[in-house]
Amino acid sequence: MKQPSRHGIIADLSAALAGALCLTAVPGAFAADSPDVSALSVHGGAQRIANTPATGKAKNVILFIGDGMGDSEITIARDYLYGPGGSFEGLDKIGQPGATSAKETGTGQYTTYATGDGSGRRNQVTAVTDSAASGSGWATGTKTYNNAVSVDNNFNPQMNLIELAKAKGLATGNVTTAEIQDATPAVLESHSTQRSCYGPQGKSDGSSDDSAKRCDVAQLKQNGGIGSISEQLLDTRADVTFGGGSKYFNQTAQAGEYQGMTLKDQAKARGYQYVEDPAQLGSLSEADQSSPVLGLFAAGNLPTQYNESKTYDGETAQEIALKDQQDGNASLQTCTANPDWLGNKGASLADMTNKAIDLLSANKNGKDNGYFLQVEGASIDKQDHNANACGQIGETDDLDKAISAALKKVDLSNTLIIVTADHAHTSQLASWPSMYALNTPLRAKDGTAMYVMYGTASSQNGSQSHTGTQLRIAASGPGASRVDGLTDQTDNFFTIAKTLGLASSTEDINALSSGAKVSVKDGVAQVTGFNGDAVLGYQLQDTETGAVLAASNDDTPVSGVRVATGATTTIDFNGVKGFNPSGSTYTLTVTGKQSGTKIATEFGLTGNGASNVVVAPKTAAKAGLGDATENGGIAGALVGALGKTGTRILGTVMVALALAVAGGLLAAWRRGLFARK
Repeated sequence: MKQPSRHGIIADLSAALAGALCLTAVPGAFAADSPDVSALSVHGGAQRIANTPATGKAKNVILFIGDGMGDSEITIARDYLYGPGGSFEGLDKIGQPGATSAKETGTGQYTTYATGDGSGRRNQVTAVTDSAASGSGWATGTKTYNNAVSVDNNFNPQMNLIELAKAKGLATGNVTTAEIQDATPAVLESHSTQRSCYGPQGKSDGSSDDSAKRCDVAQLKQNGGIGSISEQLLDTRADVTFGGGSKYFNQTAQAGEYQGMTLKDQAKARGYQYVEDPAQLGSLSEADQSSPVLGLFAAGNLPTQYNESKTYDGETAQEIALKDQQDGNASLQTCTANPDWLGNKGASLADMTNKAIDLLSANKNGKDNGYFLQVEGASIDKQDHNANACGQIGETDDLDKAISAALKKVDLSNTLIIVTADHAHTSQLASWPSMYALNTPLRAKDGTAMYVMYGTASSQNGSQSHTGTQLRIAASGPGASRVDGLTDQTDNFFTIAKTLGLASSTEDINALSSGAKVSVKDGVAQVTGFNGDAVLGYQLQDTETGAVLAASNDDTPVSGVRVATGATTTIDFNGVKGFNPSGSTYTLTVTGKQSGTKIATEFGLTGNGASNVVVAPKTAAKAGLGDATENGGIAGALVGALGKTGTRILGTVMVALALAVAGGLLAAWRRGLFARK
């Protein structure tokens, strides 16, 4: 028997390996179960397209969020306003090839689940998300529990898109028709373990204090924490902030530099242009870091465009429907205009969007580096909860007009527009009223009958609930095609960050604090450059005696000092017992609680000092959750480099390689290669 040549054996091995690799390369060849919650809840762990690069670079990104705007809500509003064959002026153009000047477009669906149900049960996959967990997902790239505002399952603050955009020198804006402290805007301006921690006195107008109920007490400034959502908004310092919620700025700071001052007065003292009259919107002419705009145009949420519609039980709704079929004279409702809607005063969502784009484009950072802007149509969700069909239709229309306004203003060759929602909701368009749900019979603008039904409330008069259906996401502009297919909500963070060139991996975000500096003058520390951190810890020590004179409260991840994003954070040691900078020397150690960067500064005698020594910057091996070495060693590095999907593929390839080698060796044995001659 002729012995095979080495060339032939190599060919056998190559063919076997090629066959195995071809098998792994076939799209859809293998289904995949969901990773467990521990893998999903790390930064970037829930991505579905971790290995997909950004397809373009944009100077600006505008993210439009229709809160609760599932496919059903879009369809109901379109059918009522324009008919089933009609089109929205703005909403339907985004993602549609040829509908705008954009060379790149994309449409897809994304998943929206949470990793905790908000009742105290964290670290479990929860199919239906709330607005806080979903917003945190696209704001930070980290899947988290319901009720969480840009913190992970372990309450660790996660850097959000406005913080990261400011670190790169971009202008930033946050626009909503809700209270600015509400979940969707809050995820870009704060880090809170509870979404209801609106202010230092909780969720009140300042005349009472329910903070013990609304907040993690360790987060409150009087307990050494980073402060409430409203207080952190002032620290984050977006260039432009528009929305409602002015009554919460009547609350009084309970601790810190501005103790005893209302948040409204604090905002003015910190250089904000604070406005409450919607008629003032049009006169605003500039907004930047020296003079940012904070426009709060209602005490609570902004008024809706349409008045509330009526709902009926199944029997009554069917009687109305039958009568309409018989003589067309039934009391089918039409939506009526709300005289209190701020669009009547020049402050619709479209007006606020227009003004935000103008202000961000005109300031120096916006001109030179670009901007990131989030715009939320908030009350689609709120009126869905109320089973208010006309309310949600008007709010969808309001968002559509805001998108249309943006399209007329921006250049899609350098601006990416993304339109999506945070979660699906309850309303359904039915062919006939349901006996088992609330129903709203409507007369659409084209004269046809529409029956909108609501059936997800836990009690007869209760709030309708969210649903867990995947959502539409559409984009036009550079990088738009990254939203194609099925993605996850957290993928949206990486799409925006990569398109704008922001730090997005844990390692790169930590590295933003590598240039941190601390100086002390007249007993006040000036801390800058901790751009990869949301929270700081500190310790003041007498260098000669070793005694610790002052230290931050580091009991929880939301304890410590909130970083003034992209600006100077001050820590005042005057009044600390035993502190006398003219008579001794001291060491101040400041730690970035996200990056792990530690800076030691020695000062004293003269009272001033700025000798910075890096004590222990966080290495990649210690960089927290979701970095390249989270699994340790080479395997962890591969996870970081390839992402979880890529690692699974690599594992499959390695198995295929092992099988191929084994098969080749078996073939060689059968041919007698290893037989003794």
